[in-house]
Amino acid sequence: MKRLIATVVALVLGTAGAFAQVWPAKPVRIIVPFGAGSTPDLVARLIADQLKQQTKQTFIVENKPGASGNTGTDAVAKSAPDGTTIGISIGGPLAINTLLFAHLPYDPSKDLSLITMLVTQPSALAVNASLGVDSVPALIELIRKNPGKYNYGSIGTGSLSQLAMEAIALKSGTKLVHVPFPSSPQAVEALIRNDVQMVCLPAISITPQLGGGKIKMLAISTAKRSELLPGVPTLKEAGVDVEADAWSGLVGPAGLPAATIERINHLVNAAITSPTIRTKLSAQLMEPIPDTPAEFRARINADIARWKPVIEAAKIKIN
Repeated sequence: MKRLIATVVALVLGTAGAFAQVWPAKPVRIIVPFGAGSTPDLVARLIADQLKQQTKQTFIVENKPGASGNTGTDAVAKSAPDGTTIGISIGGPLAINTLLFAHLPYDPSKDLSLITMLVTQPSALAVNASLGVDSVPALIELIRKNPGKYNYGSIGTGSLSQLAMEAIALKSGTKLVHVPFPSSPQAVEALIRNDVQMVCLPAISITPQLGGGKIKMLAISTAKRSELLPGVPTLKEAGVDVEADAWSGLVGPAGLPAATIERINHLVNAAITSPTIRTKLSAQLMEPIPDTPAEFRARINADIARWKPVIEAAKIKIN
């Protein structure tokens, strides 16, 4: 009897392992919880094209925007754990939204399998040139002397662009006025017009506008300098202990077999570090950050710990 049970277990494990080795055995959906043209959408399409070449299988990118990324992330959580549906998500639906929403349709810690981090993108602190400041310390001194006088733009309540600016205000002991916009281009346009005096937005939305002389980029918000913007200091270097990089990662539904996760992790990490994708990411000021599921989990936990006091201090809630 014991020998029969051992044989059955071996067959089951062998079948699961064989399935993982041939992943993808069927067409795969990659769900993106934001619209076409968004950064996660761009990353998803680059990965889909590369995986198609690597595996000769079909990969379909499906956009499911809504509810600050919760709708698409929930679709991944509720899909069958058979490797035919995976998804790209970001810090909002995986970490920050647990602090902003009273109720989520999924539990990020229980309903999703973490596969790998994908890319990171620096946010840039930029100001309208009329402020007359050329450094972060000069900006901090100015806003400390004038609490509540200056506006900052963001891409929405609870967005990383709002949290980064609120963290800067909190760390510097001052107050700023929040003005949300639907997108980065609109927030940058408001900065150029001086409707808002500062922003902390994805650097790729700032750099094309620097030549006009209307705005200045003072720092980036990553932990260390970006290889793609080596001459730009970090906020920490400038004396403000704020870190706020925009990252994305690959997830699947809970219950995805460990062997399948390992197989997808291996293929996707090879894809995002390939010379072809690296070049395309660099053009968008993005860098690949492949890692393990455990490292991915640690990153999510660190973001929750980082943003909880900022959200509480600024009293930010969505529902």
